[in-house]
Amino acid sequence: MIIAIDGPGAAGKGTLARRLAEALDLAYLDTGQLYRTVAAKVLADGDDPTVPAIAEAAARSISFVDLNRPDLRDEAVGQGASQVAAIAGVRAALLDLQRRFAARPPDGKRGAVLDGRDIGTVVCRKADVKIFVTASLEARAARRQKELRARGEASIYARVKQEMQERDARDSARATAPLKPAPDAVVLDTSEMDADGAFHAAMDIVTARTAAPPA
Repeated sequence: MIIAIDGPGAAGKGTLARRLAEALDLAYLDTGQLYRTVAAKVLADGDDPTVPAIAEAAARSISFVDLNRPDLRDEAVGQGASQVAAIAGVRAALLDLQRRFAARPPDGKRGAVLDGRDIGTVVCRKADVKIFVTASLEARAARRQKELRARGEASIYARVKQEMQERDARDSARATAPLKPAPDAVVLDTSEMDADGAFHAAMDIVTARTAAPPA
């Protein structure tokens, strides 16, 4: 079983994907961490993440071990991740890595849950279940600000909201694998939901989709 979870930042897709994977005993991959890893490598070397040759070289060098870097949640890395994700060569370098994870989940798992921004549209077009998790910009900005403060990072709501709006525009407008729901994805708006509500709604979607006869 392959479950594709897509959506913009702070919509709750990461928390949801992890809970689904645990509940269904599936492997889990946060594909956004791959792009954050690329950005972190570039920034750590003092280079510009918007330069294709530099970003592509970093993408070709990473492995799943690199996903444990301690700096991946930094805001600068998050912005850099959106920049490297707009580079076609970076996406191509990471595409096979993601597909291999889905096709051959680790630890003998019977399937995988992948979350990102193009799982249902590009990485796993034939996923058994596709969910596009979204929320209002205001709700997502408030969640991100709360997350930053919990990590001890100073943040201003207006700036967090603006940066999120800029990233949404960049992710949606990029020529390669833009952020959008797959035609056969179920859109789940979590603006008024807590984590438990989103999880139960998603489990209902998974149950309905996997119980339905093949088209």
